[in-house]
Amino acid sequence: MAAYHIGAFEALREHPFEPDWVCGISMGAINGAIIAGNAPERRVEKLEAFWHTISRPSILPHSRRTAVRTWEHAVSFAEALTLGQPGFFSPRPISPYFAQPGVAATSFYDTTPLYGTLAEVVDFGLLNRAKTRLSVGATNVETGELAFFDTHRMPGTFAARHVIASGSLPPGFPATMIDGKPYWDGGCISNSPLQAVVDDMPSGHSVVFVIDLWSAAGKAPDTMQAVAWRAKQIQYASVTPTHVSAMVAKVKLRKAQQMLQQLGAAPSADRLDIVHITYHPGEDQIPSSDAEFSRESIAARRAAGYEDMHRVLIQRPWHRSEPPAHFGCLVHHVTADGVHTRAM
Repeated sequence: MAAYHIGAFEALREHPFEPDWVCGISMGAINGAIIAGNAPERRVEKLEAFWHTISRPSILPHSRRTAVRTWEHAVSFAEALTLGQPGFFSPRPISPYFAQPGVAATSFYDTTPLYGTLAEVVDFGLLNRAKTRLSVGATNVETGELAFFDTHRMPGTFAARHVIASGSLPPGFPATMIDGKPYWDGGCISNSPLQAVVDDMPSGHSVVFVIDLWSAAGKAPDTMQAVAWRAKQIQYASVTPTHVSAMVAKVKLRKAQQMLQQLGAAPSADRLDIVHITYHPGEDQIPSSDAEFSRESIAARRAAGYEDMHRVLIQRPWHRSEPPAHFGCLVHHVTADGVHTRAM
């Protein structure tokens, strides 16, 4: 599903709109590393290279029939379960249930191939000295807390293992060891890395694009497959709005404290605009779309990301809306019927 990011970023580049800071969790961390770890003119090319490397060609010619596409996606997912994904992860030869205690006994797949792929698509030397900041979130397995690895906070030492830690989703993938501590996918706690930005918010006017791969809204299911798909959407999507609300409250509190400390002074020009864009999958998507990497699905998700981001960039709601002085933060929700702005 994270191929949606390719289209969204492609639209950003065309407008043009180069990010100063890229934050990601799980597959978003991989896409973020590719963006921040390449020269601007090579970023889309390297994103394409990564997704081509980890995917397999579609089995059948493109069909307009939803049932045919759904069947092909199911086959693609079965391939991922059985064979892994090229350049990404491979199945362990022995089931972890029968392996001796250790790394091989804690996951079904080995992510070693991903190290080689990242070396091909990310210039880690550039990433460690580039102006474009990168933050990736991972879950500390021992404390259960979300940690962020940041190129500006650890210059010269950010590496592939930090990206892979952010995507080490159990029980599929093993924990990634960093400084002697095991880390799992940051999505175990939150799919949104917004916290990293709010905790170190730049001065002035900042525009943050929250690109959400899970939609909270959807029709009631009428089949067991639809039940599984809708349940997963609600499970993952429900976290992001709550997280956004919490971060907005934090910004507002900080703004109020500044105003109290500077009574009589001109209000601060600091402002945060959060643009929340959500992917709405087509009817051919399956409940396990987050682990389905057919090239047809990748192309469809990329196209959707481009269309949604292009639509909001044309409107640029952060230019036409002015928040009350005591808010300092606006949230712009991008939906199929337009952009809805509110001061939370």
